[in-house]
Amino acid sequence: MFLETSGSAVLGLLLGWAAFHRLSHRLPSRLLVLSTAVAGALFGGFVTHSALDPAGLLPSLLGAVVVSAASLSLLLRPARRLRRHSAPA
Repeated sequence: MFLETSGSAVLGLLLGWAAFHRLSHRLPSRLLVLSTAVAGALFGGFVTHSALDPAGLLPSLLGAVVVSAASLSLLLRPARRLRRHSAPA
């Protein structure tokens, strides 16, 4: 269980760092991105471990990566701002 927890946290940090490095113009602050990635990975690892207890380490880490990526996707902002033009009178 300790290996799953620490592995999930490390994977979350790596995924958060990679996302911030590649998409920094579309993400909020680095601290928010990293903490969201780690929290998502820990939650995903916990849910996967609870659902598939005898499955082992690999499915738990895979669940951690999936939930962490889903959590990070919620932080993305649009690439460009939409301009709203007012209709002529």
